[in-house]
Amino acid sequence: MTRDFWHPAFVGIGSNLDNPESHVADALLELNDIASTSLIASSHLYYSEPLVPEGQESTSQPDYVNAVAGLLTRCSPLELLEQLQAIEQRHGRDRSAGRWTSRTLDLDILAFGERVIETDRLTIPHPELRNRSFVLIPWREIAPHFTVVGEGTIDRLARRVDPGTLRRINPQVS
Repeated sequence: MTRDFWHPAFVGIGSNLDNPESHVADALLELNDIASTSLIASSHLYYSEPLVPEGQESTSQPDYVNAVAGLLTRCSPLELLEQLQAIEQRHGRDRSAGRWTSRTLDLDILAFGERVIETDRLTIPHPELRNRSFVLIPWREIAPHFTVVGEGTIDRLARRVDPGTLRRINPQVS
């Protein structure tokens, strides 16, 4: 599983079922438990409205909680994907429900260094990241100068996207 080189990778995290803040916070901790992988940065958590499929006016889903994590890993992209899917499964992720449905946990590889991958299982950079404020705005917190292959810096991409109803979750004061 280990390789000779550490690779930067960024993971989008989302949940809108069964205490989503807890799922996202727990997933951040679990990312650091992946062999040959270290969590090096994580954004604040954000509330976002669920995406609505084209041609549909609205959805009855609850809002999502989103964050972005920065990793250093010696895993290959597919090994990392398998580890992320195992974390999703431990959180009760139901993949049979379809693309536009609520979920306990969704972990997406957004970028893996400068790699470009297009397979049936994995596309890197994530094909929709340029359109998603709930990805770009949290990502800008932790890596504004990271350059997505073929797209530009995260800061530039985040400035071009409409934040819509994206709301940062303030940390609780104890």
